[in-house]
Amino acid sequence: MSSILLFDLFGVIARHQCAEGRERLTREAGVAPTSFWEAYWALRPDYDRGDVDGPGYWSRVAHALGTRFDAGTTARLVARDVASWSAVDDRMVDLIDELAAAGRRIALLSNIPEELAVHYERHQPWLARFEVRAFSCRIGHAKPEPDAYRWCLSALGAEPGDVLFVDDRQENVDAARALGMRGRLFTGAAALVAAPGLR
Repeated sequence: MSSILLFDLFGVIARHQCAEGRERLTREAGVAPTSFWEAYWALRPDYDRGDVDGPGYWSRVAHALGTRFDAGTTARLVARDVASWSAVDDRMVDLIDELAAAGRRIALLSNIPEELAVHYERHQPWLARFEVRAFSCRIGHAKPEPDAYRWCLSALGAEPGDVLFVDDRQENVDAARALGMRGRLFTGAAALVAAPGLR
């Protein structure tokens, strides 16, 4: 039986946060970049998990930085954050289309906040190719939490050994393997296409 392919989104199909977008965020926030990014990432898991919405997340970031963002600044930070994560790898999008056309079972597991998930659903029609779209903000679990992977297995009606998980972060691959999935660290589209069991 062919493996069910479970893909990460950012760093695999979508690109990591762009440098220009990062600069726009820090400029909008008006704080030192080092402090900004410490707060941004430290508070991100609750946002990704859906425990807090965009305005709530930025309020927490502001508090951690000892400042306050008004409503207009907060709205711009939400929008600029979404824009900074919006680029995709066209080669990987093509691969997703090819796999779906060939009848492969494909699914998605992404750490992603609600505002960004909505943006992708509106602007990236290839998301419809995935049998299951496990967005952390909607399933209440974020990688590498074991329950994020268990949620996917349940939604797919699959055993761990039926799934090949692809992610660009080793800790996420290791967490999948710990549950019995097969895992592959993503290093680029060309290497993935050549990987055994992909096609």
